[in-house]
Amino acid sequence: MPPTPAGPAGRTVLHVDLDAFYAAVEQRDKPSLRGKPVVVGGTAWRGVVATASYEARAFGVGSAMPTAAARRACPWAAYLSPRFSAYRTASSQVMALLAELAGPAGLMEPLSLDEAYVDLSGSSTGPEDDGVLAAAAAFRERVRTEVGLTASVGVGTSKLVAKVASDLRKPDALLVVPAGQERSVLAPLGVRSLPGVGPATQARLAGLGVSTVGQLAATDERELVGLLGRAAGAALHAAALGVDHRPVVPEREAKSVSAEETFATDVVDRAVLAGELRRIAGRVAERLQAADLRGRTVTVKAKRYDFSTLARSATTAAGTTAGTTAGAGTVASAEEIVAAALPLLQAIDATGGLRLLGVGVSGLVGATDDLDAPVQTDLLAALADVEAEHAEHRDHGGGAPDGAPGDVDAATGVEDVEEVEAAAPPNAAAPAAPAERQWRPGQDVVHDEHGAGWVQGSGVGRVTVRFEGPHTGVGKARTFRVDDDALQVADPPTW
Repeated sequence: MPPTPAGPAGRTVLHVDLDAFYAAVEQRDKPSLRGKPVVVGGTAWRGVVATASYEARAFGVGSAMPTAAARRACPWAAYLSPRFSAYRTASSQVMALLAELAGPAGLMEPLSLDEAYVDLSGSSTGPEDDGVLAAAAAFRERVRTEVGLTASVGVGTSKLVAKVASDLRKPDALLVVPAGQERSVLAPLGVRSLPGVGPATQARLAGLGVSTVGQLAATDERELVGLLGRAAGAALHAAALGVDHRPVVPEREAKSVSAEETFATDVVDRAVLAGELRRIAGRVAERLQAADLRGRTVTVKAKRYDFSTLARSATTAAGTTAGTTAGAGTVASAEEIVAAALPLLQAIDATGGLRLLGVGVSGLVGATDDLDAPVQTDLLAALADVEAEHAEHRDHGGGAPDGAPGDVDAATGVEDVEEVEAAAPPNAAAPAAPAERQWRPGQDVVHDEHGAGWVQGSGVGRVTVRFEGPHTGVGKARTFRVDDDALQVADPPTW
């Protein structure tokens, strides 16, 4: 098979992916969970898995899986709510190390909290350059020792090849695809290994008898264009050949800002749905205003009782939302978002109930930008694949609201729980937890006497805390009343 250039001559691109990132941070900070199944995401029965540790993946638990299915597959796992402040801190540490790796001659393109590209073309002769290998190995060792995590790194002549390479030997691996060997490495892989190929595309390709990347590369491009459309067909054929000319872009602009909520029970009442929409729109507005952004397109997304997903979008006309002032034709405040979103919600069939509701704003511009440029509608229909949206971890949603039924214990398998207070007498009513004192599994806390720890579980007026940290041994667990004044929420521990 003759080599096919994957990009401009001499390119050296690294793809860095932190292994099972959310779950790995939890295991790093919680010694009792190391080496055990950990699932991070919506802990309620109707929630969605954001990340599963490799120990949990061995039992079939994966990102975007309903929490109910995960609990059936691995009931002994620790089910934890996300701690985004801890993940952001770890991410910023890794990105700083990547910036050092890139150096003044390189480019770095962050993709998410746990993923990035680095272009070292200016300081290397190709992916197999000894200096590149040494730098990548040193970076991985620094991530391990300075951040307490592991990273998989793929190196190739393009973003596509580097990303595929980083996935091939996960976790904690370094794989280099030398220039000229792109097609031979890609050929035996399943088509799902190509970024952007999901179950629907895989099924359509199977209709052509195509299941591997090599078969895809051998397929006439015109046949793929007829099956998938001109842009998608041509792009997929090029990817199968290992061709990818996309540059590493240091600055990535946000395409949309969104939030969503999965309800504990299906909601039919239109008034309740409208109230939830207003609350979710408020969260979106806070994020837009914090980033000094406005948006032209509002989208409402809903998942129905039967798991079918619907999305309705509307692009604001110039002058309709902000008069003649700066920002005309865009939305940013909660009131503006709600005004555009309510009619969209009304257009969605809620018969049988909705289990999820989301609001998004796209077509983003700076609050003071010139808005005379043509509108490019960035529909949140791209987010209609709910599973992919949860896997990207844009929001801590995906699970029931904090404190909803189902936020119960995170199993650790360590049997050393010490009861601090006497149990309630038989038939006594369990003390009700005030709204502000509801505890989430995995939450960081501190106790006046026992120090720092994390919430292992709560229910019937009690909260169990395991007192340990990233640099301690396995800690002892103790149980308190949920309203114990000596127990307070705390910041994540430092590594």
